[in-house]
Amino acid sequence: MERVNIKVEAQRLIEKLTENSTWDDLMYEIYVRQAVEAGLADSEANRTTPVQDVRAKFGLTV
Repeated sequence: MERVNIKVEAQRLIEKLTENSTWDDLMYEIYVRQAVEAGLADSEANRTTPVQDVRAKFGLTV
């Protein structure tokens, strides 16, 4: 995964917000962005669990 300029990406997140956004709205956007990036990094590094295994662990039908 390529490195991104955090300041540029943060500015993009801020620009997406509406004029009446709150600090919580901004924090949510940052959290979602970080979670997605972490998930993509895990996927690229093969640190994932197949859905079938997770379903079996929790007794869900496969």
